[in-house]
Amino acid sequence: MRRLLIPFDGSDSSLHALQYAIDLARDKFVHELEVLHVGNPMPIGTHGMMTHEEIAHREANEAGRILQPARALLEAAGISYQVRSRTGTPANEIAKQVKEGDCDGIVMGTRGLGSIASMMMGSVASRIVATVDVPVTLVK
Repeated sequence: MRRLLIPFDGSDSSLHALQYAIDLARDKFVHELEVLHVGNPMPIGTHGMMTHEEIAHREANEAGRILQPARALLEAAGISYQVRSRTGTPANEIAKQVKEGDCDGIVMGTRGLGSIASMMMGSVASRIVATVDVPVTLVK
């Protein structure tokens, strides 16, 4: 594989997925890692109280804070990588980034929702598996 996308939300499972991807890169199975954070859009009611620039600045600061542990792991590993952030629905934004970033696969964490919650809400991972046409590896 040439490029893997690793969705990153700062959770323990996303850290485990990133470490798994780093190990793949160290073993030369992957050439480049692309780490993506997808932030939730600000509630509509807050848009009237802030300028577009203030909203963008706030979203960028939040993404930077969440992505800091990922950057630290990648720098320590000496792996070639890119970090990106987007705002929107995670599954949709991840699928868009796969296409735009020309990614060959996804390695992502899963929080392991219980079966009832998973049936009612679905999970980001299951939506991604159904949406993209590249291999998806789920890491607990």
